[in-house]
Amino acid sequence: MSTIIDNFIAPPCHDEIDVLYCDDHLLLINKPSGLLSLSGKNPQNKDSVHHRLVQRYPGCTLVHRLDFGTSGLMLIARNKAMNALLCQQFSERTVNKVYSALLCGHLEQDEGVIDAPIARDPSLFPLMSICAIHGKPAQSHYRVVARFYRTSEDGTALPVTRVQLTPLTGRTHQLRIHCQQLGHPILGCDLYGGLLLPGTESTPRLMLHASELEFVHPVSGEKIHARHASPF
Repeated sequence: MSTIIDNFIAPPCHDEIDVLYCDDHLLLINKPSGLLSLSGKNPQNKDSVHHRLVQRYPGCTLVHRLDFGTSGLMLIARNKAMNALLCQQFSERTVNKVYSALLCGHLEQDEGVIDAPIARDPSLFPLMSICAIHGKPAQSHYRVVARFYRTSEDGTALPVTRVQLTPLTGRTHQLRIHCQQLGHPILGCDLYGGLLLPGTESTPRLMLHASELEFVHPVSGEKIHARHASPF
């Protein structure tokens, strides 16, 4: 059996976490790009969303994670009981998540669903793969918002498409690998082709932002629809 070896060392992240909402039960935050959700085993990867927040909110736990390069909305539980209730909503797929992204190239279709099973292979770590035999079902909906050209530092006019992505399942790297499967990787994605086209090499970050999160507050029963505009 292959053993996963993680040699990734996260560069320092100087951006602050924005706490958008806070009560006795949960937090809603805006995670900056370039910050781990959870501290890694390597002591050089101690800085993370959880590490920072637990200093201010003892006992808080992550309900879900965002990739290192992804920014946007994250839901944090203030205690274990709340974590269990919120995780149940995620496992039952009653939580709605919407992402904003810039994709390389101009998509032909205005809307569609990417249906491609995703598998984990330790020999490929940290990459995931599309695999019809061993993969778990995964579906992502995309909708085109705008098509335009982005000028890179060297003057290259790069065609990009702004899309709204809605994951219908919650697999690791789902949106990143599904966009690659679509033939239009997310701009700035180092793992799935978003830095390969001319003009993409100097892209400063992964152009993926968790812009909407809809769930039910386990205590009040209120349906919360949080929104945070994309920074790109």
